[in-house]
Amino acid sequence: MDTYVIATNNGHKLQEIRDLGMEPLPKLNFSCGHDTWLGEYSRMVSTRKYYEVCKDVITEVAELFGQPSLFHLGMDEETAGHQKHQNFCCIRQHDLWWHDIYYLFDCCEKVGVRPWIWSDAIWHRQEEFLEKMPKSVMQSNWYYGRVWLAPGEPYLNPTFNAYITLEEHGFEQVPTSSALFGNDINILETMQALKKEVAPERLKGYMMAPWYGIGKNDKYRHMNEAVKFGVAKKTIYPEYC
Repeated sequence: MDTYVIATNNGHKLQEIRDLGMEPLPKLNFSCGHDTWLGEYSRMVSTRKYYEVCKDVITEVAELFGQPSLFHLGMDEETAGHQKHQNFCCIRQHDLWWHDIYYLFDCCEKVGVRPWIWSDAIWHRQEEFLEKMPKSVMQSNWYYGRVWLAPGEPYLNPTFNAYITLEEHGFEQVPTSSALFGNDINILETMQALKKEVAPERLKGYMMAPWYGIGKNDKYRHMNEAVKFGVAKKTIYPEYC
């Protein structure tokens, strides 16, 4: 099982990660619900200037990261509901969403980098997603709750079942867990279930998504998540430890 680190830094931090035997991977979220980092360009979505900026950013970041094997483009939660409390709202849907995400995929592929996205679009428009999403794109569905009420019982949530749907349709994936909502065994249960449900050749690893800040005191939360991940890995995948 390969080890990766999703990173947003460059320079010496990238080399520090490589020195630890890991590959740093870039993650920039191009979803209209998470793109304030684009500054004024986040209000120019789907314009000629927007496309130029996206292409330039992806090309430059891929170069800074030394042509990484994967580039996480985000693309989650682009819905009106997720932006209802924002002062400025912007969403793409239907053919425009597909046009723009294909454009981002093309930008990655032109610099020799494989695109990677969050997979929540499958929750609400499954048939369309399965028909139009290229198999070449790495997928990361996420689910942060309890997987079962008790081991052996049916899975609790349809968003968890998206992992199985992706597997049934031949997508490679990196499932994502979290202890964000106080569920300390989410990663353990996720690994336990998906080791059985997803073929090893399409299961490319797991992620933890703490979604905490990066302040001085937040590091302990991140460290706690890392410990939980390590315990789960040793329990479910001892062959990789």
